[in-house]
Amino acid sequence: MKKVIFLFSLFIVSSAYAVAPADLAKAKNCFACHATDKKLIGPSYKDVAAKYKGDTSAAGKLADKIKKGGSGVWGAMPMPPNTVSDAEAKDLAKWVLSIK
Repeated sequence: MKKVIFLFSLFIVSSAYAVAPADLAKAKNCFACHATDKKLIGPSYKDVAAKYKGDTSAAGKLADKIKKGGSGVWGAMPMPPNTVSDAEAKDLAKWVLSIK
């Protein structure tokens, strides 16, 4: 019984610590097309943050685009949809918007 309680409490503590958004971006292979400060296949994260600065609906728009993909905003190359949860997409969008 003590092992079960210990494992359960370990699970609760470990789930309280979310993966850092930069680590999540690496895990989801976002850096294959994006960089923090320079254009690769897609725009730099700094450029995205600058474009949406002051837009209070930007986090939602970007989270949606991260999940569903999109095209036409940054050029002809489409961004494919990504396999992320809604929470992960929101975390990634907030992180991108925070980059200066």
